[in-house]
Amino acid sequence: MWVSCALRGSRTPARLRPGLLLSAGRRPPAAASYSASAEPSQVQALVYGHHGHPAKVVELKNLELTAVGGSDVHVKMLAAPINPSDINMIQGNYGLLPKLPAIGGNEGVGQVVAVGSNVTRVKPGDWVIPGNVSLGTWRTEAVFSEEALIRIPSDIPLHTAATLSVNPCTAYRMLMDFEQLQPGDSVIQNAANSGVGQAVIQIAAALGLRTINVVRDRPDIHRLTDRLKNLGAEYVITEEELRNHEMKNFFKDVPRPRLALNCVGGKSSTELLRHLAPGGTMVTYGGMAKQPVIASVSLLIFKDLKLRGFWLSQWKNDHSRDHLEELILTLCHFVRQGQLTAPACSEVPLQDHHHALETSMHPFTSSKQIFIM
Repeated sequence: MWVSCALRGSRTPARLRPGLLLSAGRRPPAAASYSASAEPSQVQALVYGHHGHPAKVVELKNLELTAVGGSDVHVKMLAAPINPSDINMIQGNYGLLPKLPAIGGNEGVGQVVAVGSNVTRVKPGDWVIPGNVSLGTWRTEAVFSEEALIRIPSDIPLHTAATLSVNPCTAYRMLMDFEQLQPGDSVIQNAANSGVGQAVIQIAAALGLRTINVVRDRPDIHRLTDRLKNLGAEYVITEEELRNHEMKNFFKDVPRPRLALNCVGGKSSTELLRHLAPGGTMVTYGGMAKQPVIASVSLLIFKDLKLRGFWLSQWKNDHSRDHLEELILTLCHFVRQGQLTAPACSEVPLQDHHHALETSMHPFTSSKQIFIM
């Protein structure tokens, strides 16, 4: 029995059916030299038909795609990570939810296999990443609209390419769009060991900014501190240390930050606000603690602090494709200069998705789960 599945970002309808699964984890073949394929192909995909616990509702299924249309691109997926937003989408707790059933994954990198007769921006052999959300990247192959894809250089590391379009984009935009920071200025952030946090550390260092990085205390805190400092973090402190009265002495030698990046909420965000310079801005882009941001009235009045929010999906809606391509090229420049690398990744095949999804939801997870097709 066939189940209809409308895929966002694809001009070609797809259908899902149970059946014998193809082998996963194999490397993709060389790109075809032709433009369009008339034969449908079967691929594997991680699909969820209703919202719930990701490890329970996501299933590995066969997906059959129709032929490539005139404005379509046939892509062989190479790698696709699991991000917190992917988990939230599957749970039904996100600002944008695809129509069900849906294929998981909003980020990844693929290689163009074939293109339709009207496609002009990419050719077989090119590497591409999603330009839109909800494309469904957890699958071995896909047919997407040309407009949904951004071409990237194929000479950057695979893990970096697969994790380029969400966290580094978020980090760069937050550093650039809310305060006019100059080299030597400082930025404070919580969840500094997250994917965005690690990108903030590296991009800030490339821009000459100093970072104050707040993390939760843990048994291997010294190892984490060393890892973040190797990325370019100037200071790494725990949430407990941030609440300590000795922080007053800390800011005698370090300029108070004009920008705070909040991914936690609750008490952690209150502490970030307390240490901001007068007139500074706190940007909230996540809520890991699932607690509201509480701002002191006196800080808002007497220090004129500003509270803002950031959502990359909204930024993409508000800006042209040219702006997005310019952003991606800027990040690729950092990568080529050795100033931006992917977070630590654990490669997993699609058939191990239950374990990968569970692992991605564990606290203190130090390695991003990334599907290798």
